[in-house]
Amino acid sequence: MAGRRRWSTEEILDAAEQVLRTSDADSFSVRGLAATLGTDSSSLYRHFRSKTELLRAVADRILLAAVEGHRPEGDWKQRITELALHVREAFGRQPQLAAIWGRYASGGTGSRLVMEEVLQALQTSGLPEEKIPAAYHRIAILLTSLVASEAAISTLTPKEYDQGLELFRVAVLGADPDHFPALSHFAREIRPLGADRDQAFHEILAAQLAQIETAL
Repeated sequence: MAGRRRWSTEEILDAAEQVLRTSDADSFSVRGLAATLGTDSSSLYRHFRSKTELLRAVADRILLAAVEGHRPEGDWKQRITELALHVREAFGRQPQLAAIWGRYASGGTGSRLVMEEVLQALQTSGLPEEKIPAAYHRIAILLTSLVASEAAISTLTPKEYDQGLELFRVAVLGADPDHFPALSHFAREIRPLGADRDQAFHEILAAQLAQIETAL
C-alpha cells in the first residue's frame, strides 16, 4: 500500500493561501488544512511548529510579491511611497491575509526586504541615524494599520456593507445635539470609514513622511 504523499513547504503555503481567501485567522486551523490536503496535521507540523508560524509564512509571501514589483527610484519619500503602494496592492488582492499580517506580523524574507528598503530610503533622507529606527517604526505601524483596516472593509459582503452604512447614518445623522453637539454640527460632512480610502491612504502616508521631513 502506497504511503501518503509528502507535501513540500511551498505546496502547503499554496494550499493555506487558497483556504485563507475565504476564511480568517480565527477559523483557520492546521487540522482543517491537513484535511484539505488529504493528510494529517502531524505531517504539516514537520514544516511549521504552530498555526501562528504558518500564518506568518503565508503573509510573508505576500510581502515578497510586493517587493518583487518594487524598483527603488526617486527620492526617499518616493521610494517609501511606492513600496507602500505595492504592499497595499499585494494585500488588496488577498485581503484576508492583510488582517493576518497586521495581527501576526512576519519575520521572513519578505518582511526583511521591506524593512531594508524603508531603512535604506530613510538613510538617504538626511535624517540623523539615531532618529531612523523611530521613524521606521512609525511608518511600519501606519502602513500595517492602514492596509489591515482597508482590507477588513473590503472583505464585507455587499449586504454587510449596506447594513453598516445604515447604522452609520443613524448614529451620525440622528445624533442628539444636546448630547453630541460637535457630531451633530459636522454630521453631513462626516464620511463613513469605507469612503475615499484611496485618497485617505495617500494623504495619511504623505503627512507622516512630511512630518519626518520637518525633522531634517
